[in-house]
Amino acid sequence: MPSRSLRYLPILMLLLILTALCGFIAHRFALQLGLAELQATGQHRLDLHAASLEREIGKYAFLPGTLALERDVLALLRQGNDTRLAAQVNAYLEQLNARAGTLSIYVIDTAGHVVASSNWRGADSFIGEDLAFRPYFREALESGSSNGRFFGIGTTRGEPGYYLASALADDATTRGVAVIKVSLEQFESSWTTVEAPALVSDENGVVILSSVADWKFTTLRPLDEATRSAFDHTRQYNRRALTPLGLKELREIGHGAQLVSIARGSPGMALSSPLAGRFLAQSRALPGTPWTLTVLSHLEQVDDIAQSRAAVAVVATVLLFMLGLIANQRRRHLKDRLAAREALQTAHDQLERKVGERTADLSSANQQLQDEIAERIRAERTLRAAQDELVQAGKLAVIGQLSTGIAHELNQPLAALRTLSGNGMRFLDRGDLATTRTNLERIAQLVDRMGRITGQLRTFAHKSSGQLQAVPLCRAIDNALALLESRVTQASAAVHRTCAHPEPVALCDANRLEQVLINLIGNALDAMEGLDAPCIEIGCERIGRQARLTVRDHGPGLNEDAIQHLFEPFFTTKQAGVGLGLGLTISAGIIRDIGGTLAGANHPEGGAIFTLEIPLCDELVHHD
Repeated sequence: MPSRSLRYLPILMLLLILTALCGFIAHRFALQLGLAELQATGQHRLDLHAASLEREIGKYAFLPGTLALERDVLALLRQGNDTRLAAQVNAYLEQLNARAGTLSIYVIDTAGHVVASSNWRGADSFIGEDLAFRPYFREALESGSSNGRFFGIGTTRGEPGYYLASALADDATTRGVAVIKVSLEQFESSWTTVEAPALVSDENGVVILSSVADWKFTTLRPLDEATRSAFDHTRQYNRRALTPLGLKELREIGHGAQLVSIARGSPGMALSSPLAGRFLAQSRALPGTPWTLTVLSHLEQVDDIAQSRAAVAVVATVLLFMLGLIANQRRRHLKDRLAAREALQTAHDQLERKVGERTADLSSANQQLQDEIAERIRAERTLRAAQDELVQAGKLAVIGQLSTGIAHELNQPLAALRTLSGNGMRFLDRGDLATTRTNLERIAQLVDRMGRITGQLRTFAHKSSGQLQAVPLCRAIDNALALLESRVTQASAAVHRTCAHPEPVALCDANRLEQVLINLIGNALDAMEGLDAPCIEIGCERIGRQARLTVRDHGPGLNEDAIQHLFEPFFTTKQAGVGLGLGLTISAGIIRDIGGTLAGANHPEGGAIFTLEIPLCDELVHHD
């Protein structure tokens, strides 16, 4: 068998190599096709986003230059401190800002101070602010045209926006700079519905617009100290932290595209953000600005398709290989079929002969099995009868122990009967009928007492039917104590009996339960033999669906050897010739048959205690 397995090993190795090669080729081919398709889709998105952004910015580009046509604006810049003229220009800028839908419009003099603003009514008015440090102001002032463009965060409101600045000239003399601040948030919010994330970064790699809120004002690459110092001077981003996005370039794939990855949990991304993984990054410079527009297309779907096609290729390769094996096996099977037909006929003849032999053997074995089953049934019945006889023998042994006490108990009423009967005859001869009646009544009471004693003994000696019934436990304890009354009196033992109310009713055999109680109480009396003040405590209580009976003596207790072998047959701590050591064994068997337990241990306060737990009846039976 091992040599046959080794023969197929090269074939299996070839199959594994071919399967892996086909899967790899299919994966690479599917990945290239997916990347090409994704690159075309990303290029289209790049064109749409670039056109939309240029159109959004372009519709405000002319607005700063139009302020040069307003004579009041130029007059205010010439005169400087004309309060009436400043109020007119502020009102004009306020109306123009409301109609144009811009964030703010303001005019700066050549010293860099704001002389008029559209938000002149608000507490955060720009009027009087020194904005000479802003790059858009310096560029517009130096160029003398509308070349001042700048994206930053306002120093007053902390509101990001795009600034367009234009120099205001009068007779070839530059009087100041007009600034329009435009919000790009509406344009940016239109990106949130796009499947592929998009972002715009400035010349320093700072993300100024993004479809992902967590990416905004992060950096695509680490900033050097000089750039951060320049930001602190111009306050372009109002001292934002500008943490790295965590974008890592993997490899170039041509046509301005590259594979990048963004790690989950990077400083620019929440831990739960789904925008992590590998992307196809495509970028384009935006005309008229130093900005770069980048579209990031997810590679997850491309990877899934490539893996699926690789799996299909692997499965197809395995199927082809299996078809080849099946064809080869079929050819060999047809070759072997003719040779096997004769062998099959020979085997068929032999099989019929063996079936006949086996049938005879099976019939014999079946008969033996039936005989064995019948023998086992008879043995089980004999065993159960022996167990019942053993229980009855234990009861008779207890009766033998009680016979002396009961004989003593009956001798006293018999002697009294003889005396009372003789006295009755004398009183009858004298004609004293009243005294004769009294003697006869006392004779009847003694006869009833003797009847109760013999009745209890006869009931106990009667062989149990084995049927379970509702048994009041306190009454069973009283019956056991009644049978042992003479032994208790002879031993001068005090019996303390406690019983729960209402009286627990257990499902058991009353006769056998009384036998167990007599055995436990008798053992307690034997354990205290010779003590000055023997005492037995008997308790009955309800524990959930169980009834618990306890019998405790105040004797020396049980040693370790006795505890270990307590319920073993023929084990006894009594003297030789006193008992057979079967009492506890029989008692444990009786309790086990009714679904209960019997355990023995030493009481913490001294003496031995035996605990008997048996199931309660579902319905309580009340007894008077």
